[in-house]
Amino acid sequence: MSQSTLCEVENMQEEEQYRLLDQVIEDYEGMETNLVQVLHYAQSIFGYLSMATQRYIAEKMELPLSKVSGVVSFYSFFSTMPKGRHTISICLGTACYVRGGKKIIDKLNELLSIDVGETTEDLRFSMEIKRCIGACGLAPAMSIDETVFKRVNPNRIKNILEQYE
Repeated sequence: MSQSTLCEVENMQEEEQYRLLDQVIEDYEGMETNLVQVLHYAQSIFGYLSMATQRYIAEKMELPLSKVSGVVSFYSFFSTMPKGRHTISICLGTACYVRGGKKIIDKLNELLSIDVGETTEDLRFSMEIKRCIGACGLAPAMSIDETVFKRVNPNRIKNILEQYE
């Protein structure tokens, strides 16, 4: 499956997405040893691994659902909930925590009505914690996608979020 195909999945109907998943399973010969790769592609196709998608993979690969779900829950890079278009990562390494990282989380909770590990209803933002994003000297820090924001003051967060409307 090409990278351009993966970029087009957002515009696909669900039926087309499942046909693409069928192709992935076929490409990996439906072998249990390739389950992690199949799950990676499935998450790329659907954005997350719903129970329905896990069940579908289990049936197509002739595996117990418990095996598929066990792999999904074991690895932190798999998500069973939809993710937002933008991922907000709040640093809670020592420097960021001491200099107000928790205040950043509190302000994001207030503005977005979500907690860590959740996604806004409009699927615009997901929020997660990082242990260090490499900006210790300019703490507290957070990132949105690949952009790092340093010396974040909770009063600046609304303006930062507006850049991602």
